[in-house]
Amino acid sequence: MKLAAITFSPQGLLVCQQLQNKIPELQLYLHDALDFCEGAQSFTRVMELTPTIFSKYHGLIYVAPCGVVVRSLAGSIVSKLTDPAVVVVDVGARHVVSLLSGHEGGANDLAIRVANIIDAEPVISTTTEAVKDLIIGVGCRRGKAAVDIVAAIQKVMEQQALSLARVRYLATADVKADELGLLQAARILNIPLRIIAGETIRQCPQKFTSSEFVAGKVNLPAVAEPAALLAGRRTSLIVQKQALNGITVAVAQENCLSLA
Repeated sequence: MKLAAITFSPQGLLVCQQLQNKIPELQLYLHDALDFCEGAQSFTRVMELTPTIFSKYHGLIYVAPCGVVVRSLAGSIVSKLTDPAVVVVDVGARHVVSLLSGHEGGANDLAIRVANIIDAEPVISTTTEAVKDLIIGVGCRRGKAAVDIVAAIQKVMEQQALSLARVRYLATADVKADELGLLQAARILNIPLRIIAGETIRQCPQKFTSSEFVAGKVNLPAVAEPAALLAGRRTSLIVQKQALNGITVAVAQENCLSLA
């Protein structure tokens, strides 16, 4: 995807630079009141900038207030089938909102990608995604094949009579962010992969089963269970970690608010 990031605050610039470290091709657009950054383009008013770049990129990442972004987009929006993916990040890097073209345009996937990089919470309101309530935490030995990871996940879900259609995310620790088999498994299952920072796992307030083996290998108390718990909101563990030939699988459920 051809991507651009736009901000007009010093705090936003720090977030954009963090993103650019992981996405080198990311084009930065910075308000002209900010210090010059090599390769960045400057602008004076975001209301004037947005129409000029709207059709040039597959995805736009605004590190700015949502209201400002909405107003700047208003005159450019045409169709969810053609508009670029737009996500909004608060300058504190706490949340990444999938704002425009969530499903068809890829903003949901972009929000998760950005959230994984800056250790933020992706906010996705697409109805078909928001009603899913399960998160599968996965840990694995280095080099495990995608087919084995998929088989392990399917086996645990079948044993527990849980449907993969209910799964919102796969989740793992950042030490596994480049694990090819796990990345491929997420694509095969068509389930987004959330990456949880190691420090966040170490500080997890919820109870989970620790492992001396995992601690010795990756300097974490565990992977599958805390990753599943931390990748969602109001979570509880419904399947403790299951070990299958070098792969661990755990399942957490998000306790959605009752409408009754």
